Amino acid sequence: MPVTEAEEFFGAGEARTPAAHAILGRLTDVGLGYLSLGQPLTTLSGGERQRLKLATHMAANGGVYVLDEPTTGLHLADVEQLLGLLDRLVDSGKSVIVIEHHQAVMAHADWIIDLGPGAGHDGGRIVFEGIPADLAAARSTLTGEHLAAYVGT
Repeated sequence: MPVTEAEEFFGAGEARTPAAHAILGRLTDVGLGYLSLGQPLTTLSGGERQRLKLATHMAANGGVYVLDEPTTGLHLADVEQLLGLLDRLVDSGKSVIVIEHHQAVMAHADWIIDLGPGAGHDGGRIVFEGIPADLAAARSTLTGEHLAAYVGT
């Protein structure tokens, strides 16, 4: 049974189980509603496993979330859903740190720290720090150039 169907099933009627409904709701919130109950972890992508972990921690009282490439394997519609979830976490007083290359996530961020100037041994220095609009306008880094092309500046 898919998570979205199970969420409905455990949300009302004779099968109503508030604890199960809450857990399944968190899985839907992180964009995993298409997974099947009992699906082996070995069949999940890295991004799916990361979002599963996020769903389990959303019930805790933690104040800081660190996500590494959470959009991996996501359809653009799912990226929008993830951005909405991250907004809700921030609005509830949580701090969210995302390591990401997806331009939609970068454009949506409150603050960007761009490391570079290249990858691997050619990187590791802060080459920009500020809001996404300033990074796109400056085009002073490779990330800034890609972000500017994405936002159309």
